[in-house]
Amino acid sequence: MSGLIIGVISGLVTIFIIRLLRFLEEQTVYGLVLCAIGFLYVGYTWTDLVTAVGCAVQAIVFLLIAYFGMKQSLLLLAAGYFLHGAWDLAFGLWASSKLLPPHYDLFCLAIDFTMGFYLLLLKYRGTKSVTL
Repeated sequence: MSGLIIGVISGLVTIFIIRLLRFLEEQTVYGLVLCAIGFLYVGYTWTDLVTAVGCAVQAIVFLLIAYFGMKQSLLLLAAGYFLHGAWDLAFGLWASSKLLPPHYDLFCLAIDFTMGFYLLLLKYRGTKSVTL
């Protein structure tokens, strides 16, 4: 449960920091973050070659989602964050979750969903940024 709470708080802090950096285009920053979080799994799993290769494939998939989301659609970026949250939960079903830090699945799911909901808010408010 604490992983969820810390994840939501971390997601909100991340959103706040990105909003403070007004000179950056939010859509691009969220795309870069989505790309980076995919590659975290490769770093955590490098000691198990089969798992690391599977994680590298998912990282490339999220890189592509991030790229096209930055170029075309906040909705695609939001979907990428929700899909990454689903990946966080599904990872332990096929791979050794002992390779990840404790409670990483719920922590990362909470961050992903928090930022995904924020991107949906941006999309449906018809603007690229939300005033704090």
